[in-house]
Amino acid sequence: MITLAVDAMGGDSGLDVTVPGATAFLKQQSDVRLIMVGDEVCLGEALKAAGAPMNRIEIKHASQVVDMDEQPQLALKNKKDSSMRVAVNQVKEGAAQAAVSAGNTGALMATARFVLKTIPGIERPAIAKFLPSQGTHTTLMLDLGANVDCTAENLVQFAVVGSELVQALYPENGQPRVGLLNVGSEDIKGTAVVKQAFKLLKVANLNFIGNVEGNEIFSGKVDVVIADGFVGNIMLKTIEGMVKFMGGAIKQEFQANIFTKMGAVAASPALKGFKNRFDPRKFNGAIFLGLRGVVVKSHGGTDALGFSFALEEAYHEAKADSLVRIEQGVATQLAVLAEKKLEAENAAMANNIE
Repeated sequence: MITLAVDAMGGDSGLDVTVPGATAFLKQQSDVRLIMVGDEVCLGEALKAAGAPMNRIEIKHASQVVDMDEQPQLALKNKKDSSMRVAVNQVKEGAAQAAVSAGNTGALMATARFVLKTIPGIERPAIAKFLPSQGTHTTLMLDLGANVDCTAENLVQFAVVGSELVQALYPENGQPRVGLLNVGSEDIKGTAVVKQAFKLLKVANLNFIGNVEGNEIFSGKVDVVIADGFVGNIMLKTIEGMVKFMGGAIKQEFQANIFTKMGAVAASPALKGFKNRFDPRKFNGAIFLGLRGVVVKSHGGTDALGFSFALEEAYHEAKADSLVRIEQGVATQLAVLAEKKLEAENAAMANNIE
C-alpha cells in the first residue's frame, strides 16, 4: 500500500475541496491509504458526510492552520502544529511516502525544506510541473518560481533532478531529452548564467539537446525544460493566461450569430475534446524537486477534481520510487561533473605551464 499524507485544511476552500477530492481519489486507486491531517472533529464530520472509505483513512489531529497570505518564516516559526507541518512530518518520519498540500506555497516550501532538507549535492529545491504537449506527450518544466536568481550550477542541478524524475516515471521512453530555455538555439545566446549552464550541460551525463525556445515547449521534442524561477514562473503564468484566452475567444466566436451557433453544435465533440485536453485541473500538482522526500503542491484555488489529480501525481511518484532514483542519479551525475571540472582545470593548468 502507498501512503500519502494530506494537508486537509490547506487551500482557499480547505475541507470543502480536500475531502471530496481525497474521496474521489481513493475510489480510483485501491492500493493507497491516506493520512488526513487537520482539525480532528471537523475533518471526521466532513469525511463521514462525503462517504469516504474510512478503512483506508487515518485522521491525524493538527491544532493550527497556515493562512494563505501568511509569511513563510512566521508560519515556520509559529505554527509547528499546523496541518501543513504535520503532513510533511509524516514523510520525514517514514509514515507516508509523499505529502500533498494546497496551502501557502512559500510556507510549504520553507517547511518542506526545513523538515526534509535537500538531497546531498542539491543546493536549492525547484518547483516542477508536467505540461501538455504534442500527442500524449508531456513535458516537465522547472524551476517555476522557487528560485528567482540561479547560478549555472543550480540550473544543471535542476536538469539532473528533472531528468531522473522523468526517467523514474516513464522508463519505457528512454533517457529524457533535456533542453535549456533560451532566446535562441545558438549556444552564444542568452545571459552569462545561461551560457555557462549550456557549457556545463554539454559535458554532463545527460541527454542534453541544447537550447530550446518558448515555442518548442509543447512540440514533443523535449522532455525536460530548464529555466530559472523568474523566467519559468512568467512562462507558466503566460501559458495559463493564453489557455483561458483561447477558451474564451473560441466560445465568443461560436456565439456570434445563428450560423456560428449551428457550427458549434457540429463541432461540439471536438470542442469537448479540446477542453478536456487542456483542462488545467488535469495538470494540477507541482512537485518540489531536490528534497529528501516527495512533496506535491496543489493549486490553492482548485476544485475537488483538481485536488484529486494532485494526489494522483504524488501517488505515481511514490509508486515509482522516484526519490530513490533521483538520489542515486544526483550522486552519479554530480560525480561526473566534478570529474569533468577537474579535467578542465588540469588542462588549463598544463597550458599555463607550457
